[in-house]
Amino acid sequence: MAGRRSVAAALDTRAAIVRCAADIASVEGMEGVTIGRLAAELEMSKSGVIGHFGTKEQLQLATLEYAVDLFRTRVWDPVSHRPPGLDRLLAICESWTRHEDKPGFPGGCFIAAVTFEWDGRTGPVHDALVVTTERWRGVLRREIETAVAAGELAADTDPGQVVFALEALAVGVNPARQLHGDDLAPAWALRAMHAVLGVPAPSST
Repeated sequence: MAGRRSVAAALDTRAAIVRCAADIASVEGMEGVTIGRLAAELEMSKSGVIGHFGTKEQLQLATLEYAVDLFRTRVWDPVSHRPPGLDRLLAICESWTRHEDKPGFPGGCFIAAVTFEWDGRTGPVHDALVVTTERWRGVLRREIETAVAAGELAADTDPGQVVFALEALAVGVNPARQLHGDDLAPAWALRAMHAVLGVPAPSST
């Protein structure tokens, strides 16, 4: 039993480190996350922090994984049961903009912030971001293609262009809110997503 408690405690500590790192990174970027900063925030030793990951790079990757899991939980999981095609695509747009409105991090959308930080760089974090964002684009593309095949979207719809537009609108919420204080940005983005898809805007916005 003592061994199980020790493992559980270690996992709890690791999770606390990653959550703290994600909060800092959402404001200051991944490079703003230092072992010393985390140790001070969590009242731990530096060796105690790094011992859970081995290297700063592994900590960064774990932090990204945490944020991606949160995104999946808040954006995809609530709508995954919906019928594929336009119904689920519109539900995704709603949950996505709702997440962008309240992303759970002090600096706003973690993935948007880190993408801007790492898009011009190289290395494992950049590569992990590519895999993550391409996977999400693939989800959107499949829903769009299903909607086109079912006649729910126009036959000449370009899935790649629609994916680009939806992603641009979602990513644009963060700076609109953070820089300009546009509290209506999530609702505007949702309206614009509906316009891109050629369907009526939601009446609640």
